[in-house]
Order: sequence, then structure tokens, then C-alpha cells
Amino acid sequence: MIEDARQFLKEYYDQQSSRYFDVRFQEVSDQIEQTGRYDLTTDELTYAAKVAWRNSNRCIGRLFWDRLTVVDARDVQSEEDVFSYLFQHIESATNDGSIRSMVTIFPEQGSLYEVRVWNHQLIRYAGHEREDGVIGDPDSVSFTKLCESLGWQGEGSDYDILPLVIQVGNNEPHLKEIPANLVKEVKIEHQDNEMFNALRLKWYAVPIISDMKLTAGGIDFPAAPFNGWYMGTEIGARNLADPFRYNKLPDIADAFSFERNHDSMLWKDRALVELNAAVLQSFKDAGVTIVDHHTAAKQFRHFEQLEEKSGRDVTGDWTWLIPPLSPAATHVFHKPYEDIQRVPNYLYQQAPYKKD
Repeated sequence: MIEDARQFLKEYYDQQSSRYFDVRFQEVSDQIEQTGRYDLTTDELTYAAKVAWRNSNRCIGRLFWDRLTVVDARDVQSEEDVFSYLFQHIESATNDGSIRSMVTIFPEQGSLYEVRVWNHQLIRYAGHEREDGVIGDPDSVSFTKLCESLGWQGEGSDYDILPLVIQVGNNEPHLKEIPANLVKEVKIEHQDNEMFNALRLKWYAVPIISDMKLTAGGIDFPAAPFNGWYMGTEIGARNLADPFRYNKLPDIADAFSFERNHDSMLWKDRALVELNAAVLQSFKDAGVTIVDHHTAAKQFRHFEQLEEKSGRDVTGDWTWLIPPLSPAATHVFHKPYEDIQRVPNYLYQQAPYKKD
């Protein structure tokens, strides 16, 4: 831990052009030697959270890493405290549609009040397994069953908002529904096709990832829900389109009377374009922040240029950086990236309710 702390603090104080490093590192070293642990200051934690976004290899939206709003929630001592912070995060991040990139950081791993958020995202739709298929999001079936085992009962619709499930320390998991007034949703409608609109598609405004951990300076924070804003293809080419998710491409193709006899008719491609155009226009009409994949790629190129000027190499996971729609039309498709993991970072961790 001491070496991890030294590397992080050296980077932090170098960025601040501060000579305080030697004093601070001695202070941290003494604390680790005496107790086996140390605490980051709020300023250090804020820097760590921002740099973790900058180091996130799978994110194309890293241009805005230094504008991240960081909430230090390490003072929680109860389930109610945790729910309060999570509800505040949803409300502040949504910001009435003008999405604010945020992270809320709870106590470190191993502490008395260590927090785990069991949800994959703070806002997500349930998946109700029935004999004739799944109502809602098939990717949420196992978590929906968990929520039901804890006493939750949804309406059984395609768009039931899942409750939050959290755990503090060694306590049993607690469940609480998100107040409806905090969840902003967008009706996905097409300007020129009423049959498309009859599908009654919608999606929630803010993607708040809640099952990853923040690691910085040798310390892990297993609950650090964070969000940016949606790139349109996340909804229009994945969530609503993937055959193992909402699988709406056949319905959309039929709404436009696209022939589906053969894949060579490119009906999937045509349906994808119409769905993605509808997603972007619907979010715009609702006053909710969203970015198209071409603009996002241009923003990422600007991020690369700024990093080069700062003397830093840009790492990335190419398979995630390329958009799922028309990737070859972006510069990202034609450029290699080294998938080297740097810290601070947001890392995957096993869900508490899943077995090895």
C-alpha cells in the first residue's frame, strides 16, 4: 500500500506544482505503519475520481474528465444515509435534463461502514421472466428475481424501474424504491412514422453505473456510482436493439415496411438508422443531454490532442471505443490503442449476489 500511496501522491502533488509531497507522504507512511491504512483528503479523492475517468479505457467521453462533480460520501453510517446520497445523486445528475457528470464515493473497502450498491445502474428497467418470454429487459432478469425475493413487486410492464439494493458493512441488504419524481424518462418517438410511435418505446435519461469500484493510492472504494450522459447508440444500437435486450429492430422494420426476407436487404441497418435518429431527436425534444456517435468521436479526438500536449499517452479498449453504428465513419475505427490499465481507475468487481 505504501508504494501505491507514494505513486498516487507524487502524481497529485506534481499536478498541483506543490512542494508538500514529502511532508504528506511522511504523514501517510506513518499512518500506514501504525494502522495499516490511511485516508485520502477530499481534494486528493476528488483528483483521484477525475483521473480515474481520464484513465477509463472503455469510455469515449473522456474529454470532460476534469469537469466531473465529485461528492465525498465517506461519512455515511446507516442505510438511510446511503439512500439519501443515492437519491441526491440521481436528482443532481439529472439536473432537469441538463445532465451533470457526477460520482458519489462511499467508504473504503474494509471499513466499518463499507457500502456496496447491488444494482448495475442506479436506474434500470426490470426483466420479468414468463413462460412465453421476458417482459422488460432480459439483462435484468436475475436482479429482478433478487429484488422480488427481498419483497419488491413491480407492475409487470416493459419499463418497471427497479428499486435500489444496498448493503452497509456486514448488514443484510436493504431495498428501497426510487421516488418516481426523481426518474426522468424520454419517450422515443419518430417524427414521420406513427406506427413506430405505436411501439411506445422509452428510456431513462441518465446512465449511472453503480457496480464498479474506484481504486486510487492503494485504496478501493467498492461503491462509487458515476455517470456521464448517453451516447445515442447506447440506447438505439444496443439497449433497444440487441436481440438479447429489447430486440426492437424487427418491429421497427415492420413499422417502416422494410422487407425482412433476407439479411442482404439490410433491413437491420435501415431500422438501426431510424431508431437512432428517433432516440437523438426525442432526447433533444425532451431537453435531455445526449451526444451522437460522430460528435463523440470528434470530442475524443480533441481529448487525444490535449493528452498529447500534456505528455500523456491515451490508452483505450478499441472494441469499446468504436461506436456500434457506422464505426468506420469515425477516426477511432482506424486507430490502434494500447489497452493498458492505469490507476486511479474504475474497475469491475463481482456482484455480491452472484456466485463464482
